[in-house]
Amino acid sequence: MSKWFALLLLIVATACEEKVHSPQYTTLALPAHFPKPVYSFQDNPVSIEGVSLGKQLFYDPLFSSDSTIACASCHHLELAFSDGGKKFSTGVNGKQGRRNAPGIFNVLWHPHFMADGGVNHLEVMPLAPITDTLEMNEKISTVNQKIQRSKIYPALFKKAFGSDSITTRKVMLALAQFMGSIISADAKYDQVKTRKAKFTPEEEQGEKLFMQQCSGCHGGVLFTDFSFRNNGLSSDFSDLGRARVTSDESDKGKFKVPSLRNVALTAPYMHDGRFASLSEVLNHYRSPMKQSATLDKEQLSKINLSDKESKAVISFLHTLTDSGFIRNRAFLP
Repeated sequence: MSKWFALLLLIVATACEEKVHSPQYTTLALPAHFPKPVYSFQDNPVSIEGVSLGKQLFYDPLFSSDSTIACASCHHLELAFSDGGKKFSTGVNGKQGRRNAPGIFNVLWHPHFMADGGVNHLEVMPLAPITDTLEMNEKISTVNQKIQRSKIYPALFKKAFGSDSITTRKVMLALAQFMGSIISADAKYDQVKTRKAKFTPEEEQGEKLFMQQCSGCHGGVLFTDFSFRNNGLSSDFSDLGRARVTSDESDKGKFKVPSLRNVALTAPYMHDGRFASLSEVLNHYRSPMKQSATLDKEQLSKINLSDKESKAVISFLHTLTDSGFIRNRAFLP
């Protein structure tokens, strides 16, 4: 009897252990007025433990070769996870990056990442800054070793994935769960569209002008069509843009159209941070474009906006700021 009792205790103990380490799966609340996401979590089921682990990794500087730079070093919640105020972010050893850091939110809807679209999957995206010599300058194999040696991470990985072994895939899955949870969809604009708020007369005028002049590239509820376009910034290209990825001459000077959600928080603007304010951006589009062979057909001529109309458009753009999102402490460590 004692042998069978001992066996029963072992079975119960094992079952309890499995229960302790079974992730608490959940679903993200997706905005009803948004389109179907590109990234579906089909092979990466969301769990409370997975999101929590991804968040901890996002704020941990161990990803960089000198252990000074975390993902969060260049992506701040209060700035819609951008690096506002900086043309280029600072990487390891004080090095300056090549391009302006974008805001990280609504990434589930992105078909590609980076200004040149060089990454086409959310689960791969973090590898770019980790391995970039101007950003984190680290090998992912070394990152995995650091995590494995950590006093806290093996247990967290076991809770999230059922095993304390650290692999690149698990690291990327956890980061994808956290970044995928960063959703911004409750700006004043959204509240107006759901009849919970009203535009001021100036904001309403700005919306009409925006839809007439800007929605060709920044249309839809995401305020981007995710295309690559040359918007007349330069006639020669020190940064090849999309052509850096495709090696196609017709892609020179083309960059991904960014979302304008939370745009008032993410200055400076353009891939190189050349414009310090929204006024400067609109002044660019109100001026003759720099001509080149790849200039987008939508940019062949300047847009016609008076100073008063430009001010109205900027007022409308401010309605795309999601104040609740940038104050959501659930995104903080």
